[in-house]
Amino acid sequence: MKLIIHWLIIVISLYVATIILPDNLISVQGSDAWLAFTVMAAVLGLVNVFIRPILKLLSCGLIVITLGLFTLVINAFLLWFSSWLCQLMGIGFYVQFPWGALWGSIIVSVVSFVFNLFIRDKK
Repeated sequence: MKLIIHWLIIVISLYVATIILPDNLISVQGSDAWLAFTVMAAVLGLVNVFIRPILKLLSCGLIVITLGLFTLVINAFLLWFSSWLCQLMGIGFYVQFPWGALWGSIIVSVVSFVFNLFIRDKK
């Protein structure tokens, strides 16, 4: 259940990012936009689970030197990479690199953070 809730939060975060940013930075094309949001959220979740730790390990020196700001670059790359994977699958979720990815990743992170404040982890 917790996984589904977090996945829905990412779906909502991606939707908010497409509302806030202009179409030349992030856009959804096709007749079923919600399918694009749901698939993109699943792909982004899988990319964050499998690829993000590797990128953080390889760039830990840059993360330390920039006091953590390099994670914005990693997040932007992962958002763009996820959209590229979705495009390969025929899902019309487009993120323009680098600015759409950077601003989109910031918006997705902030919206996800705000939603996660209201979800209690039951232990």
